[in-house]
Amino acid sequence: MAEVSKETQEKAYEAVEIAKKTGKLKKGVNEVTKAVERGIAKLVLIALDVNPPEITMHLPALCEEKETLFINVASREELGAAAGLTVPTATVAIIQEGESSTLIKEIKQASKISK
Repeated sequence: MAEVSKETQEKAYEAVEIAKKTGKLKKGVNEVTKAVERGIAKLVLIALDVNPPEITMHLPALCEEKETLFINVASREELGAAAGLTVPTATVAIIQEGESSTLIKEIKQASKISK
């Protein structure tokens, strides 16, 4: 899995926080998997500290197959907090950007550079 810069991770968390207020999110492995399969996910965040890792192992391949932008973030706790949850979450998908579309474009640019 590609390592993502701390700055890009912060932008991704921020995009989730903004989309939570002005757009729409899907939270949890099942919801996110369905969103990617349906082709409605704009950005998928996958926590790297998921245990066991098999829980999210299918997502990077699925995102690549569906040409969906995804990035790995360090922490389930931070991801859950960014999504407005009181519990950690393994993965979040932004399905309607709302006002986070500019940030998503920046993340897309950063991820192209790092590949």
